[in-house]
Amino acid sequence: MPKCTDFKIDFGRFGRRLIEADFSGGDLSSDGGLLLLLQVDAHLGLSRAAAAAIPDPRDPERITHSLRDLLAQRLYGLCCGYEDLNDHQTLRGDVLMQTAVGRTEALASAPTFSRLENRATRAQAWALHEVLAAQFIASHQQPPAELVLDIDASDVPLHGQQELSQFHAYYDHHCYLPLYVFCGQAMLACVLRASKIDGARHAAAVIKLLITRLRRAWPTTRFIVRADSGFCRRRLLQWCERSQVGYIIGLARNARLHAAVEVAEAALADTHKTSGIKERLIGEFSYAAQSWPHERRVITRLEYGEQGTNPRFVVTNLHGEPEALYDELYCQRGEAENRIKECRTRWRRSSGASWRWACARTRSWASTSSATAR
Repeated sequence: MPKCTDFKIDFGRFGRRLIEADFSGGDLSSDGGLLLLLQVDAHLGLSRAAAAAIPDPRDPERITHSLRDLLAQRLYGLCCGYEDLNDHQTLRGDVLMQTAVGRTEALASAPTFSRLENRATRAQAWALHEVLAAQFIASHQQPPAELVLDIDASDVPLHGQQELSQFHAYYDHHCYLPLYVFCGQAMLACVLRASKIDGARHAAAVIKLLITRLRRAWPTTRFIVRADSGFCRRRLLQWCERSQVGYIIGLARNARLHAAVEVAEAALADTHKTSGIKERLIGEFSYAAQSWPHERRVITRLEYGEQGTNPRFVVTNLHGEPEALYDELYCQRGEAENRIKECRTRWRRSSGASWRWACARTRSWASTSSATAR
């Protein structure tokens, strides 16, 4: 015999509606997590903050669904995996969704959401980024002593006729190339971009806007920018140096860098012949690319094993032992890769009639991702 729960679970009241869980039937819903989302949203104030950041051009006397209710319904739907607007034709009658949004009657329909998203503007999309930053600041009771911002890019595959759909040779398909900024598990920025660009484009501008905003709240916090070699660009390095921001960024290999570590690699090769195991060495030297105005500190990690040499280079303006900077700081950049994988798992759709719509939806999705991460 199966063990059945025969007692009721009381979730309190909403107006005249009693919310409880039992196994006796009645109005059913497969999305019990909506009640948890409601509690999270009530604690963070995410949907209300997003509604306050976006102007509502509708006539107040003719509004059935407030902007906050629309955003809450859309965000809760995204968190539950309902990415398609057509899903809301059914969800609008779901009693549990109605309860989570805070209504006792039918919610907004798919055409209502279509009008909402198609009137999105670039200014509204950036306003949602301000919500992300404000939520991140509010999540800290005390100003942090140090924050490490990871910046990276990845692909969003496209399968239709979306605007600015372009082929990317590295990913071998048509895609968008969003730019991400993470701090730990928190997403601070998600900027949708066409794919036929330098992957580091807009990186310096986004980092500048983010750190300027965070410094207004935390003027004594130390900031470090961390990225792979695709983001080693003169503009980003120079801005960090002018603004007293630390950076540790990968440096692409070239003939001059290989020449600088040639002697050390030869010594590792000799040691490997004797020991028979992979040899490893971390050191540093000064280096200046032709486009750099001065020399910078470069940390190198050298390895020599059965497959030969495998050097890595990192440029930084940080102080400290090279081993600690490489192993304990730079190598932790891989955690941001995990966050991007989560994004790719949850963000499976990029359908839309216009580029502006896609940008606005990206910010809305980023807001839900940031909220659920916390």
